[in-house]
Amino acid sequence: MTKRIAIMGSGANGSAIGADLVRAGLDVKLIDQWPAHVEAMRADGVTIKMPDETIHADVDAYHLCDIATFTEPFDVVLMLFKAYDTRWAAELIKPHLAEDGLLVGVQNGMTYETISDVVGPERTLPCVIELAGELEGPGVVIRRSPPDNGSWFALGSIDPATDGREEEIAELLRHVGAVEIVPDILSAKWMKLVMNSMTLATSALLGSGLNESYEIPGMRDLMLKAGAEALAAGAERGHKPVPIVGLQQSEIENSNHLLELLVEKLESFTLPDTPTTILQDHSKGRMSETDGINGIVAETLIAAGQVAPASQAIVEVTRRIHAGEIETDVSNMDLIRELVAI
Repeated sequence: MTKRIAIMGSGANGSAIGADLVRAGLDVKLIDQWPAHVEAMRADGVTIKMPDETIHADVDAYHLCDIATFTEPFDVVLMLFKAYDTRWAAELIKPHLAEDGLLVGVQNGMTYETISDVVGPERTLPCVIELAGELEGPGVVIRRSPPDNGSWFALGSIDPATDGREEEIAELLRHVGAVEIVPDILSAKWMKLVMNSMTLATSALLGSGLNESYEIPGMRDLMLKAGAEALAAGAERGHKPVPIVGLQQSEIENSNHLLELLVEKLESFTLPDTPTTILQDHSKGRMSETDGINGIVAETLIAAGQVAPASQAIVEVTRRIHAGEIETDVSNMDLIRELVAI
């Protein structure tokens, strides 16, 4: 029987995933909160622009308010809303998740506990995502990491009730990118948070693409300080360094420069002028996920009696940008230097 699939949060990444699943002949409903995007997908489908090709898919798109009209339960729900939207979005789709269905957190940040609290651990599966995309406009996605180059997922089970079910989701996501099933998924999610803590908000402060930000004086040091704090916070939470985004265990075990290795790995498949998700949020005046990335690092270390100057500085300057007090600009490195030694 064909699985009934819903994508909660069909922005850039959700639409890219949805297009791949639809093109694979699967039964998928794309749900999003941006009315213009939903209407554009209803009228003309979704267009995915990739470096070497552009694809088009006719998709089944829905507004949030349409969820109340659904009559058949979903076997799989892929959650791609921002981490801070997880609880209300999980509550909204909960009545429409099959009793033996799975809600998969395909998100940055540590959202497993929130999803599990809403739908139960027996229906929750965590996922790590690496996929670079942005909405060019309603119905049009720029996807900078095609399925065969830079799109990567990790899946793992936390509760005994979901042991062995990872392959059900892996089978779907292999239409979108490389997939690994890992034994310690929470550590894998934290390692992605370590990578994100170094790159997402930091380069966004400057208003530049990810690769371009590496050359700004002081940026590399800031990234490494933020990464070191994130590793320390992970240790406090019981998470171990594990390989992600295609790295091997031998690579991280034999590396005395794990943080540099993570940055270099991301740099290797990131195209020039790629804006991070947080820079996209800044450009649209939206709240970013910085509090759930650098912020949770600072909170964890401070609660443990340690310090987190780099993470706190990143959070504070990001807050000023969102509040409209400052713009994204290279000069923000001066503000960072006032808060942390780099």
